[in-house]
Amino acid sequence: MSAGRIKDIANIQKLGHIEFRTTDLERARDFYVNLIGLHETARDDNRVYLRCTEDRQHHTFVLRRADAAGVGTIGFRVASDDDLERMKLRFEELGLPVRWAGNDMLGQGRTLRVQDPLGFTIDYYAEIATVPWLVQSYHLHKGVSPTRIDHVNVLTPDAQAGYDWYTQELGFGCAEYTESEPPDTRIWASWLFRKATVHDIAVMTGAGPAAHHVGFSLPEPMGIIRACDMLAGAGYADNLERGPARHGISNALFVYVRDPDGNRFELYTGDYLTGDTSAEPIRWSLNNPVRQTFWGAPPPRRWFEESMAVETFDGSALQQTKPPLLPPVPNYVLD
Repeated sequence: MSAGRIKDIANIQKLGHIEFRTTDLERARDFYVNLIGLHETARDDNRVYLRCTEDRQHHTFVLRRADAAGVGTIGFRVASDDDLERMKLRFEELGLPVRWAGNDMLGQGRTLRVQDPLGFTIDYYAEIATVPWLVQSYHLHKGVSPTRIDHVNVLTPDAQAGYDWYTQELGFGCAEYTESEPPDTRIWASWLFRKATVHDIAVMTGAGPAAHHVGFSLPEPMGIIRACDMLAGAGYADNLERGPARHGISNALFVYVRDPDGNRFELYTGDYLTGDTSAEPIRWSLNNPVRQTFWGAPPPRRWFEESMAVETFDGSALQQTKPPLLPPVPNYVLD
């Protein structure tokens, strides 16, 4: 069978998981389970497998013991094993590094690993063990009880190429995007989806390949305030990096947090439903600061300048980032 475009031959369902590297597995587990409120499914010598209250799959967020912080694997779930076979053919046709990854993740079936054109190592899989749904197990809810892993935000020197890869090759819809003005009209960032929310992945211009944050959805707006109170009460007030505030893009209420290793995550609520990949995306001018902050304090400089390193294709090291192709974003930030 000849390979075609992936959007015609593979059904990518949603962001499947993200793996954070941690230098202290027990400390990280305590932070995410007992304070943030994720649920532990399983663990082995080097990993703790976590999920949110709405998740029915074995894991959506994984902590892995490592010698330095950063991001291990980013995974997307597809509809069937047949999709994986067709994707492998297409990746090979494009000359991308691709292989069947070893099943070292508990509960996860056959996994196809590729280094995409942006330099990110991405895992695709169809089979993953099912686990009890915890939405109505209120007696087990802790912390701020995130409902789902919502999105991952990544940085690449060429966000236009990232937009093209995900929309033209992988069949993602675009909910919103930022674009520079003529004469150098170019996409600066895009919010791209397979599930019916604003994004499964956002691709931004920056030094990369690198990861900016993972987003967890909360059930209601007061969860953002509760998260800030709980983090401050537990001694993590200085880890509250940005917010609470509301984004222009996505309309979501948010707060950005750095975990004990310095890895960044967002607690996020109040975005809107999408689902129609043919709908016209919302355009934001790069010069419009409302896109970042509808209300609230401007982002601190480190929110722009600091990111999480991502692993190489063979998992042996963290990648070196490359500078962006475009000039720096207009300076709406405060020190």
